[in-house]
Amino acid sequence: MPKPNAQPESAGWLKTRLAAWLAPALKGTAPAAFREAVGVTIDADEDDWRPLSGDTQRDLSPMTQARMQKTALYLWEANLLANRLIELPLAYILGEGVALKVPDEEAQEWLDRFWDDPINEMDLKLPKKVRELAIYGEQCWPTFVNEMSGHVRLGYLDPAQIATVVKDPDNIEQAIGIVTVKDRKGLARRYKVIVNGAEDEVFTARTRAIRETFTDGECFYFTINDLSNGSRGRSDLLAQADWLDTYEQFMFGEADRALALRSFIWDVTLKGATPEQVKARAGQITTPKPNSVRVHNDSEEWKAEAPSLSGADTAEAAKLFRNHILGGATIPTIWYGGSQDANRAVGSEMSEATVKVLTQRQRTWGYILKFVARYVIRKRSLANRKGEPDLAAAEFAVSVEFPEIQARDTTKYAAALQQVSASVVVDINEGLLTKETGLAIIQTIAGRLGVEFDAAEELKNAQAEWAARRDDDTFRDLPDEGGEPGDGKPPAPAPGEGEPVREAVERGFAELRDRMGSLALELARAPLREAQAPPQVTIAEGAIALTIQNRVPAPTATDTEVTARDEHGRIRAKRDTHHYEEDT
Repeated sequence: MPKPNAQPESAGWLKTRLAAWLAPALKGTAPAAFREAVGVTIDADEDDWRPLSGDTQRDLSPMTQARMQKTALYLWEANLLANRLIELPLAYILGEGVALKVPDEEAQEWLDRFWDDPINEMDLKLPKKVRELAIYGEQCWPTFVNEMSGHVRLGYLDPAQIATVVKDPDNIEQAIGIVTVKDRKGLARRYKVIVNGAEDEVFTARTRAIRETFTDGECFYFTINDLSNGSRGRSDLLAQADWLDTYEQFMFGEADRALALRSFIWDVTLKGATPEQVKARAGQITTPKPNSVRVHNDSEEWKAEAPSLSGADTAEAAKLFRNHILGGATIPTIWYGGSQDANRAVGSEMSEATVKVLTQRQRTWGYILKFVARYVIRKRSLANRKGEPDLAAAEFAVSVEFPEIQARDTTKYAAALQQVSASVVVDINEGLLTKETGLAIIQTIAGRLGVEFDAAEELKNAQAEWAARRDDDTFRDLPDEGGEPGDGKPPAPAPGEGEPVREAVERGFAELRDRMGSLALELARAPLREAQAPPQVTIAEGAIALTIQNRVPAPTATDTEVTARDEHGRIRAKRDTHHYEEDT
């Protein structure tokens, strides 16, 4: 007989008890009508597809996001090719270091203190930040601001600790807050994403109300490889991850194959032996040691047998996988041991696309550092001046100095600059081009040499400099009576003389005309083959001309230098060289 408290073994007893318990709750409830579903047949894999229209989810699922970051970190640590995909751009972007510059001296001091702070140590930590942005696709740096001085220090939040990125409800592109995963106590931190500017100027009232719920401080949040309405970044290794793993497995397989090819066994043949004799001999044979001696008769034969693992050309297969991965990362094969495929000229052309991609990433980091620098200056200004500063002021004109990604080949640009300059001068002289446009054309070539300038401003400065140089120019004085030149200064009037300038100029021209007349007489006495009119000296409006009509002198050369000045001391007649040759 069962015990009174024993539980019945029948399943019907449990159903009876459940019905009794649920009867009061179901009392008065009408039974639901049952209708057979009507529809169409769907594909067996319908649940694996998603609609293209109306889908606004542009992020990976949280589980996929976390898996992507773990996979990217593992590949960077263990896969040689993946490591180069991260480290090569890092070296080109930050190779010779980075500097923040601002024209304001006080602001420059603030930036230097921030950069060299013992906690920030940007020279040491910036390469890590650049590397991790490429690996994880996002970076989050909480800030710690001194309330008295406004000095800023940076912290670090692991991307795996980010649970949610809150977006502005009025602007889906703008992130406004970061919510972390809960700790062991069940608490999550809420950081306000930094935006340089006053809250009431950059956000609506609704957005400001949401941001006020983020009370655990401020943080920088930057992403790459994302979309405008996405909230999380993606790793640079996301698209290549499966192929990198395939390439790694292929290389390990080839390593195992190479080891197997080096393996061999000793095949021993016993001629005319019975199975019992073979079995007995097998128990006696041991593997011979290197450089040992083996003695046997002709009834026993030893032979080394190696496996024959024939296969396709593995070098071509490895090259196929490698080129597929490197091409997806826009890195030429010559950057990863493929120098046998190209010479110097081809390698330079292959690297052009890579340089563009690296320059784009360098510009991204230039924006990030400039954004951080402006925040540092803004916090200092708020602490010292007790008011929201003007972000258009000179102290916020921050520039970031990066190293050149690729050494410039200046030879071809220098040759092009010379040719373009000569063509521009010809076009300007022919009236086909303005000086400003011509200088702008020259600037396009000079920019390739690293020289940047504004064409209009440069033309204005060049003309002003040329005018000043022309006014300051000095000329040698007329020769003295002995034929020696003077000291380069205008001749001083004799004592007691104070003739007006006009009279002095006229007297100077009279003396010059006499000297030119003497020169003409000397030319007249020169042997001539034809008698012609004598030479004439004329002075008109301050200009002196020597006219020799139809004269063909004997072979000789005459080189004269005559200088005269007007009432302002400016030169009016310069060196004049005449060279006559025998008329053949």
